[in-house]
This record gives sequence, structure tokens and C-alpha cells, in this order.
Amino acid sequence: MSGTKKLTPEEAAAFLGVKSSTLAAWRHKKKGPRYAKLGSKVMYDQNDLETWFFSRSVYTKDTAPQLRGRK
Repeated sequence: MSGTKKLTPEEAAAFLGVKSSTLAAWRHKKKGPRYAKLGSKVMYDQNDLETWFFSRSVYTKDTAPQLRGRK
């Protein structure tokens, strides 16, 4: 287990800027960020949330290195 902060679903939702009900729906659909269950308690690792968030980055012509300078 990593030494990063563990967050409740409510804290994780606030961190990501979504509702906790959205996280619950994603868990039900087996989508969204990785989480752990300890009995009935759900916890998120802050590093997992950041990794999941950045994996959804969308590159634009201004941010993608291979697209810069192309017209």
C-alpha cells in the first residue's frame, strides 16, 4: 500500500469535481478511478485519482507536441 492519502468517496468526488453519486454510478458500472473496498467501506488512493484524471487528458493543437507547428 502506498503512503499517499486515502480518501472517502465524498472526498474523492470533491477532489475530482464530480458528485459522490457519480462515483457510485461509475463503481456500479465498473468504470472510473480505481478504488479499494475494506468490508463495505470504499476508499480511493489520491495517487490513483491523479493518474486516472491525467489519463483522460485531451491534447489540442496547442498542447500536443506532435501537432505544434502543423497547419
